[in-house]
Amino acid sequence: MSTTTSQTYHPVIAESEFPEEGKVALRLAGWSVLVLRTEEGLRAVNDRCTHQAALLSPGRVRRGAIMCPLHGARFEAATGRCIGGTYADLRTFPLRIEGGMIEVAVPDVPPGPDERPVPQ
Repeated sequence: MSTTTSQTYHPVIAESEFPEEGKVALRLAGWSVLVLRTEEGLRAVNDRCTHQAALLSPGRVRRGAIMCPLHGARFEAATGRCIGGTYADLRTFPLRIEGGMIEVAVPDVPPGPDERPVPQ
C-alpha cells in the first residue's frame, strides 16, 4: 500500500504580475499557500506557522526565510526548515512556471487540522 499522496498543480498568478513586495497568499484546494520571492527564486510553503498555527503571510521575508509575525519563528523558504526556534518544519509545495504562469502543486486531499491556520 502506497502512502504517497497525489497532488495537482494549480495556477497562481502570471510571473509578470507577481507583486513587488514578493509575496502572494491564497487558498488552493483548501490549502493556505504562501508564494515567496527570495534571492534564490520563487518558493511555495504552507501559510501556517508550526508553532501556534498563525498565518505566516503577514511576516517579513529576509535572506531566503519567512518570519512568523506572532512569535518570530523563522523558516527557510526553500526547504521549510525552522531556523529561528525549535518548532517543526513547514510543508513546502512544488512550484513551476508554465507559459509565464506560476503554478503550485498541493495535495489532492484537504489539509488536516495540524496544517490549517487558525481563523483570524
